[in-house]
Amino acid sequence: MRLLRLAILVLFAIYFSSCGTQHKAPINYIENADSAINTTVQLPEIKIQKSDLLSIQVYSSSLDPAVDAPYNLPGGSSSGTTTGAASAGAATSSSASGFLVDENGNIEYPRFGTLHVEGLTKNQLAELIKSKLTSPVELLKNPSVIIRFLNFKVTVLGEVAHPGPITIPTGHITILEAIGLAGDIPLTGKKNTVKILRETDGKREVGYVDLTSKEIFNSAYYNLLQNDVVFVEPTKTKVRQSDQATLQRITTVLGIMTSLTLLYSIFKK
Repeated sequence: MRLLRLAILVLFAIYFSSCGTQHKAPINYIENADSAINTTVQLPEIKIQKSDLLSIQVYSSSLDPAVDAPYNLPGGSSSGTTTGAASAGAATSSSASGFLVDENGNIEYPRFGTLHVEGLTKNQLAELIKSKLTSPVELLKNPSVIIRFLNFKVTVLGEVAHPGPITIPTGHITILEAIGLAGDIPLTGKKNTVKILRETDGKREVGYVDLTSKEIFNSAYYNLLQNDVVFVEPTKTKVRQSDQATLQRITTVLGIMTSLTLLYSIFKK
């Protein structure tokens, strides 16, 4: 009887130890890459979109800050959308956070009124403002215009450690950097079919990136644009695990109850 009891206990130990998680070999990023990879790094020209928040600062060769002040609202930047014609004395909302591009793609700029900026790059907008400062009348001597995005962000969702929006102060980020800031992709996430949702000129597009391929550097989605949404899908293993989770819990509970009943019937004799 003692041998029977010992055999049963050993079988239970083997059964529960076999229920441990089995790990697969991880899929690496940029597999089969070698030192021969030599691609020219070209940063995309980010175009201004509706709801972008812009910092615009104007400087000139004048040593008197008061000369530049009329073209810089307090704090060095402003946010504004007009509720009517400036000539009619319409009010504009402003704050020190930046120029907010309205639903028409415009900003309200000091002294110049409404400027249509949607679709322009930072350099193009800077040249537009400089042209207004120098022609037809030279308002400032050798003006410089510095423009930055204040609310440049992307969103990473799905099988990552920390899903959610990511604000980028530099105005540039690659998909690998975004995945890193989101806490990386676990074994239960697909690295070879990462989906990117992008809106350009009022149109939505969907692209896919293979993070395991060295060809990722040639992808139009390697450099992310503002407001891109990155989706990391779960693997089939994760889906099966999710579907079977409830069944496994029930099976485990029933197994424990059966085991306890069997042990009770054995040891009570």
